[in-house]
Amino acid sequence: MKNKILQLKKKKNAVILAHYYTRPEVQEIADFVGDSLALSQKAAATDADIILFAGVHFMAETAKIINPAKKVIIPNLAAGCSLADSCPADAFAKFLEKYPQYTVLSYINCSAQVKALSDIIVTSGNALRIVNSLPKDEKIVFAPDRNLGNYINQKLGRNMVLWDGACHVHDQIQEEEVLEVRDLHPEAQVIAHPECPSKVLKNADYIGSTAAMLKYVKESSATSFIVVTEQGILHELQKQNPEKVFYTLDTPRPCEGKTGDCLYCAYCVHMKLNTLENILQALETEQPEITMDEELMARARKSIERMLSFN
Repeated sequence: MKNKILQLKKKKNAVILAHYYTRPEVQEIADFVGDSLALSQKAAATDADIILFAGVHFMAETAKIINPAKKVIIPNLAAGCSLADSCPADAFAKFLEKYPQYTVLSYINCSAQVKALSDIIVTSGNALRIVNSLPKDEKIVFAPDRNLGNYINQKLGRNMVLWDGACHVHDQIQEEEVLEVRDLHPEAQVIAHPECPSKVLKNADYIGSTAAMLKYVKESSATSFIVVTEQGILHELQKQNPEKVFYTLDTPRPCEGKTGDCLYCAYCVHMKLNTLENILQALETEQPEITMDEELMARARKSIERMLSFN
C-alpha cells in the first residue's frame, strides 16, 4: 500500500502533508510532517499539482486558500476539528458587532468563514510573537481558543477579548492527571501545549507548539518527559530521541487509544481518520476535493497572508 501511494504521488506530481497528530504510518509516507504553521508555509511554497492534506478539514481549507489554482484533497471529509466547530461563523460575526474597533486575531484552527472575518491568523507557534508585535494599547479580539488566548494574555500582560472555544482533546486535560503522572516520575520534565487549561500549564516546565516541543526535547539535557498534548506527537519524539523516555497522561492506566472518549487519553479521533487506505483512494480518485467560493477564499487569504508575512 505504501509503495502504491508513493508511485501514485510521483505519477500525479502530488505532495502529501501530514500533521504530527496523525497515525505513525501516515507520518511515515508524508513528504512533510509538521505543525499548523510549518504546514501552511509548505503549502504556500509547494510546486506540486495536487496537495493531499493528511490532517483535518480546516488545514486542507487553508492549503486551498493559499493555493486556489491547485487541487487540494483530503483523505476523509469527516476529519473535522472540535476547536473550529466551537466557533460558528454566524455567531462569531454577531459577537464581533460588540467590538467594532478591535483587531481580530484568529487561531488557525478555525473555518474559512471565520478566517474571512479576521484581520490576522496566528498559530500556537507564532501567536506570542505576532501579538507582541502589535501596539500594547491595541484592542484585540482573539478566537476561537480561550486557553491559548488566556496563555497569551498572561504571558504578555495583554487584555484580549476571548471567544469561548476550546479543543476537546486539550481542554479535558486536568491538573490532577498531570500531578499524578509527575508523582510517579518526578525526574521527568512536563511539556505542554498552550491549548491546555491554565491550571495544567502552570505545572509545565515548557509550553509550546508541537514543533516547539520537538525542538525543546531534542536540545534538552533532560532524559525523560511527560507529554501533555495529543499522543500522535510521540512518534516523532521517539524517532528523533530514541534514547529518551516519554510518559503520557494515561501512563498509570494503559489505554486502548481507539475511541478518544476517556478523560485519560489525549487522542484526536479526527486526526486518526487519516489512514493509508483512504490516502491511497484519495490519490486514485483525486477526491474528496476541497472547493470554496472564490470571494470567500480571497477574504480569508488576506488574514493568512498577514500571518505568513511575520515569518
